[in-house]
Amino acid sequence: MSDTTEPNLIAVVRKALGRDQPISTVPIPPAIDESIARLVDTGADLRPLFLQNAAEAKFHIDLVNHENLPEKLAAFLKSQNCQLVGMSISPLLEKLDLKESLKSRDIDLKTWDELTLDVAYELDCGITDVWAAVAETASLAILPDTKHGRALSLFPPIHIAIVEPKNLVADLLDLTRKMSAIQPPPQITLITGPSKTADIEGSLVTGVHGPGFVQIFFLE
Repeated sequence: MSDTTEPNLIAVVRKALGRDQPISTVPIPPAIDESIARLVDTGADLRPLFLQNAAEAKFHIDLVNHENLPEKLAAFLKSQNCQLVGMSISPLLEKLDLKESLKSRDIDLKTWDELTLDVAYELDCGITDVWAAVAETASLAILPDTKHGRALSLFPPIHIAIVEPKNLVADLLDLTRKMSAIQPPPQITLITGPSKTADIEGSLVTGVHGPGFVQIFFLE
């Protein structure tokens, strides 16, 4: 019977590779042509691809501009009978002045610094911006911090995501590159459509472990 303890097993593998000693330098992996590694060309028009894949992933999408976003956002919240709304604090959302705009339209809105984690479970809707949007998979990458609030995209039954075109990336390769530019690498929440599960008897159910309705407002 062959000896499969770790030192002897490594010796067997090394002999099969024709090596007498351990290698002194780590081999550099071969470059892989982009046409093989990627389904989305880096020069592709990412906007229509993201919107198409987002629709297929069962996101609800509205195209808006900076001027009409507050009106459309308030109309959506009222149509969904959202009584209590939570919103992240971020440079984009502050620049859009959404807090005051929505309050002036009779929306009961609280920013993350005005909420507790317990209250987050009582929210009808959470509003966040998006750190990155992946065109290939229509995934929304949320980068939470102490002001942003991870719970806002995970607890309420409705999640509203404000997406800027400048945050589109082609695929997960580009997303991981964007992540690696931050040190230490961040933890992110990846959302690819409403929450779904088929754990029980293989029946697909929406909205059990998170928002069952995800609304994207895509800024033009």
